[in-house]
Amino acid sequence: MFKAFQTYKLLFFRLILIVIGIEFSIYFFKTGLLFTGVFGLFVVFLIVREMYFYVRNFVLLYDKTISSILQNDFTSDFTKHKTDKRYAELFLLYDTMKNRQNEQVSKDIIYRSILNNIETGIVILQKQEKDWNVFLMNDYFSSYFNVPKVSRWKYLKNQLPTLCEIIEKDDFQEIKTSIEIRVNEQNQQTFVLQASRTEIFERDYCIVLLDSIQNVVEKKEKEAWVNLMKVISHELLNSITPIRSICQNLQDLVDQDSLSAEDLEDVKNSVETMLRRSDHLQKFVEGYRKLAMLPSPKKEKIELRHLIDNCIQIMNPLFVEQRINVVNAISFKYWINIDAHQMEQVLINLLTNSIHALKNSSEKQILISAEAKENRTFIRITDTGTGVEKEIENKIFLPFFTTRNEGAGIGLTLSKNIVEAHGGYIANKNENGKTVFEICLIE
Repeated sequence: MFKAFQTYKLLFFRLILIVIGIEFSIYFFKTGLLFTGVFGLFVVFLIVREMYFYVRNFVLLYDKTISSILQNDFTSDFTKHKTDKRYAELFLLYDTMKNRQNEQVSKDIIYRSILNNIETGIVILQKQEKDWNVFLMNDYFSSYFNVPKVSRWKYLKNQLPTLCEIIEKDDFQEIKTSIEIRVNEQNQQTFVLQASRTEIFERDYCIVLLDSIQNVVEKKEKEAWVNLMKVISHELLNSITPIRSICQNLQDLVDQDSLSAEDLEDVKNSVETMLRRSDHLQKFVEGYRKLAMLPSPKKEKIELRHLIDNCIQIMNPLFVEQRINVVNAISFKYWINIDAHQMEQVLINLLTNSIHALKNSSEKQILISAEAKENRTFIRITDTGTGVEKEIENKIFLPFFTTRNEGAGIGLTLSKNIVEAHGGYIANKNENGKTVFEICLIE
């Protein structure tokens, strides 16, 4: 404000000089000093001319700067004017808007780069008056469906009529469904279609996402195979490497002319080690066979409390040995349709895990409870053990994953497969510092 006041003060000062110059010129003419009066008028002319160019340059500079800001054109060079303190606030506004525009451009480039590297087809539509136009189409969508990056909805509709008709049918509102699209004149593929509508600064946008179910399945299968091969190769190498080393040692011993008592002891120890590693490898293969060849459940009606009591009775010697207090809180009679032998295996596996979790606990208690609601039966096994660490929560159901040296890593995986074969699920929770494994069976 002060700098603007300074500008007005300079203009006012020039006007006063012009008025004074005119008054003096008139006075000189009246007194007969013609040359002096003419000189005075000449001085007034120079002041008026200087003021004209001063105001003209001032207005033009402001117009050019404001016009650049309004048009988002920050290519103009005002270097020679920036030293003039009268325009400091104007150029501060210009530089602020320029920095914001550069920041926004950088963000747009980053966002578009992220969208273009996502393996999901993305199209963002923008409503303009009554028509919809393509605001953004990522590279994956364009290349996968062989569609040029068009800007008009009607052009996109000519390329992918099936997709566009579904979106139009729901009036560009929220959609979540599956759709079959023929890609590059090949067989039809199934995609998950998700669309959502949002309003930003009084402008309507419709965001469309397309995921190939086939690609998702293939990716998951590939990850599963890679993880499985890692586990199998790890177990095989752990057994084959020492066996090969022992065989080499035995071969060296056999090549000798005679064997001492010490050599015979080495042979004995080597054979025992080979047997142990062979047994471990056999157990590993048997565990894999159990997972791969799980029979279909033979369901029959059985009382839930009776099933739990049987499992507790089987595990009771271990509970007594470890001084664990087991509470069966199921007081109601409820019949469930399951394969009793398979479900016993699940419960025994979970109780075994609880026993290992309670080894270093001061309070050793296992609580078994159940709840029936909405055609579902929930069986919960809660222990006061150390619980499952967050880093491995998503790995505990993976085949052959274990945190125990003596564990095979198939107990929870087998339990999960059995429960899922019954049409249910099994989950791990942490409630009030206690570990809970929950089995849900759907009637």
